[in-house]
Amino acid sequence: MPGSEQDSAPSGIDTTKPSVARVYDYMLGGKDNYEIDRHVAQAALRIAPDAPEAALANREFLRRTVRYLAAEAGIRQFLDVGSGLPTQGNVHEVAQAVTPGAHVVYVDHDPIVLAHGRALLAVDETTTIIDADVREPEKILDDPRTRALIDFGEPVGLLLFAILHHLKDEEDPAGLAARLLRPLPPGSHVVISHFHNPMEAHPEVSEQAFTAEKLFNEHLGTGRWRTREEILAFFDGLELLEPGLVPLPEWRPETGDHRAAPGITYHTFVGGVARKP
Repeated sequence: MPGSEQDSAPSGIDTTKPSVARVYDYMLGGKDNYEIDRHVAQAALRIAPDAPEAALANREFLRRTVRYLAAEAGIRQFLDVGSGLPTQGNVHEVAQAVTPGAHVVYVDHDPIVLAHGRALLAVDETTTIIDADVREPEKILDDPRTRALIDFGEPVGLLLFAILHHLKDEEDPAGLAARLLRPLPPGSHVVISHFHNPMEAHPEVSEQAFTAEKLFNEHLGTGRWRTREEILAFFDGLELLEPGLVPLPEWRPETGDHRAAPGITYHTFVGGVARKP
């Protein structure tokens, strides 16, 4: 229909189906989303009214961890898998503010993410975006653009923000993460943020986690809120840095971070950073 969202969307983007990246964009207050995405986001907000707080906490976790890797761990190259839509404080912006010339490879397969990412990075020779899925580790690692920017003889920062919880158990998310990490040299780091079902520790929000998981699977075909033990398994064989696997706002908070009172999503979004020995 003339004037419809489908007509106004970039080529290749189906606005009749919700997108994880666009729902997340809506939660962050972005404008790169469509009616179907807002419908899913608003349904999620009815379950967890503080969901935008969780999205913001994930962005602040990204900023703090990338800055730590660049400033303190000596990482000069980053592989961001499931990067999502560009927003304020992207990985290359954070890393290059600390280490000018740091290399960043973004990975996503959502058409709108790719369109916006390519436009943003059109004149940046230190940063690129490739079209690939987290389920294709070797495609990501062997892509010529990855090889052009990532030196696999030097430590790499592997970033898995809010991506592994979109994989079903039968897709072996731990195995996929291990395959991405395997060719990276000692001294490389991995950062993971993941939806969490706190079960016994916080039974008051466990029911909401199950309800949110059901919502995401019904509308997006994806979503797995894992237990603490299941998430810790992603770090097997690695040195988990202090303070360990914690709610995102608790990972080395800084002055100026957004301070929200713990709500439904506080204990259902956790993260950690680990070093490859």
